[in-house]
Amino acid sequence: MGNYRFILSGGGTGGHIYPAIAIANELKRRYPDAEFLFVGAKDRMEMEKVPQAGYKIEGLWITGIQRKLTLKNLLFPIKLISSLMKANSIVSKFKPHAVIGTGGFASGPLLKMATVKGVPCLLQEQNSFAGITNKLLKDKVEKICVAYDGMEQFFPKDKIVKTGNPVRSDLVTLNVTKSEALDYFELDSNRKTLLVLGGSLGARRINQLVADNMAYFESLGLQVIWQCGKGYYDTYKGNQSATIKVHAFLNSMDKAYVAADFIISRAGAGAVSELCLVGKPTFFIPSPVVAEDHQTKNALSLVGHDAAVMIRESELDEKFKGEFEAVLNSAEKQATLSKNSKALALPNATADICDEIEKIIR
Repeated sequence: MGNYRFILSGGGTGGHIYPAIAIANELKRRYPDAEFLFVGAKDRMEMEKVPQAGYKIEGLWITGIQRKLTLKNLLFPIKLISSLMKANSIVSKFKPHAVIGTGGFASGPLLKMATVKGVPCLLQEQNSFAGITNKLLKDKVEKICVAYDGMEQFFPKDKIVKTGNPVRSDLVTLNVTKSEALDYFELDSNRKTLLVLGGSLGARRINQLVADNMAYFESLGLQVIWQCGKGYYDTYKGNQSATIKVHAFLNSMDKAYVAADFIISRAGAGAVSELCLVGKPTFFIPSPVVAEDHQTKNALSLVGHDAAVMIRESELDEKFKGEFEAVLNSAEKQATLSKNSKALALPNATADICDEIEKIIR
């Protein structure tokens, strides 16, 4: 039967949106006649990114609860009721064979109404510390696909399947040569390359670190591909030079990863999964302002296997240069980090998640 109907819901950040799109693409490959509908939160980035990927999306009027008393919080019950009613109407009309939630505010009301109507549901949890929406839904869904060990502290053990996180398909193959990648960024093949990633929005503290250490990187003979985020591009584009390449956003992540010898990155779940596949020595600087400090926990899951180095934002001033040079000056340490991170990679995650979706609709 190829005429399946699937609803996918997740959003708020790229970390919830890209996995949902990857899952939809794989289901579409298996079932070319299937129908797809995405459900997101109005005014969030999924309302733009999902149509760009070629899928229809409906928006719910929903936001998270702020930690302090605000007008938004007073509106929350009204938004929640409105979203539950709209989710109910979407599920009734579309009649999905399965609903997939990848986290974020909108997936809560949607999966809640789908489970009430008896539609089989699957959750995909990207982080090593489960998000609140997924924790609330855990008892009503059929399967929960996770990327880390030890997730039974959050979810019923018999529902958990460790699949890993979906990553962009071009990163699984990486069929670009190093010289092609360096040419693309107009870099010198005789220098080592540092790739700096702050996520799609950019990371203020990582950008400050790079700006403050440009002379230092030069003294080490490094060249830098610096993805500073679109909000910071105007501030830092003046630093562009023969050895410092400043980008708001990197459209060719595969080339950036192939060009890199060392990587500095945030520790969002998607980034961590990609960087395990890539297997380059990586320095994680987790964002301290995310829910439950989950980026630190994601990074520590690699540090515990000697697969990455983590430096907290609060410790960058005293620790960065020492930690950085310890890796830069030791071929043995570089090899260890590369080997151990690759051993943790789960390159078949998208296909494995779709296998689980097939099991719940049969």
